[in-house]
Amino acid sequence: MKKKVTYIISNIDKALSFEWIAEEINTTKIELNFILLNNGNSILEDHLRKLKFIVYRINYSSKKNIPISIIKIINFLLKNKTDVVHTHLFDASLVGLIAAKLAGVKKRIYTRHYSTYHHKYFPKAVKWDKFINGLATDIIAISNNVFSVLVNNEGVAPKKITIINHGFKLSNFEIINEPIVTRLKARYNPHNRTPVIGVISRFTELKGIQFIIPAFKKVLIKYPDALLLLFNAEGDHKNEINKLLTELPPNSYKTTNFENEITSIYHIFDVFIHVPINDSIEAFGQTYIEAMASKTPLIATRSGIANEILTDKQNSIIVPHKNSEAIYEAIELVLSSPELKNNLTSNALITAKSFELNNMIKKLETLYLQ
Repeated sequence: MKKKVTYIISNIDKALSFEWIAEEINTTKIELNFILLNNGNSILEDHLRKLKFIVYRINYSSKKNIPISIIKIINFLLKNKTDVVHTHLFDASLVGLIAAKLAGVKKRIYTRHYSTYHHKYFPKAVKWDKFINGLATDIIAISNNVFSVLVNNEGVAPKKITIINHGFKLSNFEIINEPIVTRLKARYNPHNRTPVIGVISRFTELKGIQFIIPAFKKVLIKYPDALLLLFNAEGDHKNEINKLLTELPPNSYKTTNFENEITSIYHIFDVFIHVPINDSIEAFGQTYIEAMASKTPLIATRSGIANEILTDKQNSIIVPHKNSEAIYEAIELVLSSPELKNNLTSNALITAKSFELNNMIKKLETLYLQ
């Protein structure tokens, strides 16, 4: 008999990971359905409906929607006779796990998608993290860093935690889709400026973009035709970052809130940079893997999964946290050494191969069927 697994996800418009899980999960053993807490329709919802999954959207715009959302989720779970609930992101985990507990769902899983974010920026919210930890029967840590935070900072019993790294359809990044890449170049770099420095990070302090911009300013001295492309350009540090950007020539950078063709965007970069501000703030860091799978030279700080997989001058260039000068020197090193660049990207692809989607899917299926 199939296990009925209900995913509860909050405030997501598009997420390749959920699309891939829906496409690859073993439907002979698992019947998957979705509850989306969203303030309106989403790309994810459209994709799931196209795949013929049951999708129940609950209009959710703020914490005031929590009580009615709990009631609606309880009714869905009882009617659906759900065996396993799996929640993702803070609001979905808080609301969904309360509802699942009240509905009598015996297996209640949540994936912890953040690490020390609340500890650093919202310490009063840590009590709610601990509450969620208590409601869950199983917790998925997406990296060793998250495992450590759960155990050492929040007192979770190790036996309650399963480490399951994010998985990727790596061929989607590795194989160059020429028509799409051509369109992206025309959209973001119509004048063929070079070199192109890419960043895909929300405009928040923890991502360290404020240290990339001064480094790029220095790059322009030697490479006046360089272009800085910043994607996911929304967040609570936006004003500070935009102020730094005013110090650059207006034609030397572009910011974009959203780009749907994320699997191809890396192929228009000469260098990709991801520099979170400390070793624990990043829970995983999917862009590390995406850049490596795309064979785009990676300059990075160690944080999240990077603590486990990056080796300086082997598969990436590692720079210290919060260090613009080191970022500049790393960019210069990659741009001036084609042999190093080739070695970095070849080794990076080998590293990325251990994050094939199938590895994650098998571990999820095992957890659901236990």
